Amino acid sequence: MASSSTPLILFLFYSSILIVSVSSANHKKTPFQPYGLVFPIIKDQSTNYTQHITRIYQRTPLVPISLTFDLGGENLWVDCGNRFYNSSSYEPAHCGSKICKTFGGLSCRDCWDGPRPGCNKNTCTTEIRNQITDHLTLGELAQDNFAVQSFNGSSPSPGPLVSVPRLVFACGEAPQLEGTPDLVHGFAGFGRGNLGISSVLSKAFNLPNKFAVCLSNSTRSTGVIFFGEKPYLVNPNRDLSVYLLYTPLIIKPFRIPGVKWKDCSSLDYWVQVTSIEISGKKVPLNTTLLTIDKEGFGGTKISTIHPYTIMSTKIYKAFIKAYLKEFAHGKRVKAVEPFELCFKDLPDTQVGPSSPFIDIIFHSEFIGWRIYGANSMVKVGKNVFCLGFLDGGENNEIGMIIGAHQMENNLFQFDLVNSRLGFTSTLLREQTSCSKFNFRG
Repeated sequence: MASSSTPLILFLFYSSILIVSVSSANHKKTPFQPYGLVFPIIKDQSTNYTQHITRIYQRTPLVPISLTFDLGGENLWVDCGNRFYNSSSYEPAHCGSKICKTFGGLSCRDCWDGPRPGCNKNTCTTEIRNQITDHLTLGELAQDNFAVQSFNGSSPSPGPLVSVPRLVFACGEAPQLEGTPDLVHGFAGFGRGNLGISSVLSKAFNLPNKFAVCLSNSTRSTGVIFFGEKPYLVNPNRDLSVYLLYTPLIIKPFRIPGVKWKDCSSLDYWVQVTSIEISGKKVPLNTTLLTIDKEGFGGTKISTIHPYTIMSTKIYKAFIKAYLKEFAHGKRVKAVEPFELCFKDLPDTQVGPSSPFIDIIFHSEFIGWRIYGANSMVKVGKNVFCLGFLDGGENNEIGMIIGAHQMENNLFQFDLVNSRLGFTSTLLREQTSCSKFNFRG
């Protein structure tokens, strides 16, 4: 793993200050029902794989835990190995228990190196996945004390920590963190399953299962994840939800060898894309490539694990050809891996480097997501920018994966109550950004 980055160290420093400042108020006898919850999230580039890192508090006594944010991840899983996990409130889920049955425990196992967190006899297992390395293994299903920051819906600042005494999670081991920064302790999976963070928190706090993601484009500023109902406020007391447009979230069958595809569904967030436009002109491509077929191939998903948008080869080639046609006046330079199209001397504008705008058209020709230079271009050197879209290959089972760079400084609401995606274009156009929520007090 790469060495720790200074922004991530500061991220944890402010976490420690918060714990000290609220420790006396965190366990009031009178239950506190929050309006909503907020998670800080920071961009980290200390490894070869850009990640967005969020933070929660766990254990007794509480400690801050940094986690790689995985939008489609199955569950919350934390490193319990190396005997560094110390908590007086840890409870393993035993085989046959209600927790094991409710959350789909995969098997029973015994562990002879315990008892300790992650290693107990007669316990229930669940999947542990590192989607950076695509490594899948099993971990112990468990419960422990968690705390998250509340949000009152009337101020662009966090409220007090609120506690979940027995939140369900999975125990992993340090080797499963390959590819993450040194200070990361696991993955925060916000996928659509009942072990996803959004599901367990909505039940724990009796909140609607809705969350909104606002990623910062900088390693030096903190973005925000809102959980619960809008408004989604940032300084100076502006509600970002007023800019949202909506398109349906769709369920995609998940193909497992030997299992009927219709019996499974992906935990990722999928949308129907009907066309792509560049500078208002449609990209000539076979639009069936954007549609999920009867075998479960194709479609468009949204991912925070992938740094840039990935297209299957046929879509990508048509897209690149159309983009070059609309940007014939651009000063093209030698490609910089992993990008194919690079340019220099792009004038700066309010919405990023001057370049053709891209529209992703969803279920209706009137509902489109506009991508400006701030999200289409990636700075790779002095005055050099590359188009941040990648070729996913000929055999890619997915038509398109919308990546994290394209999401930065845009607001995305994942409304699981109404099964829809809310989205904005760049907030820079509105003279604000995802870093305008005041986590530092």
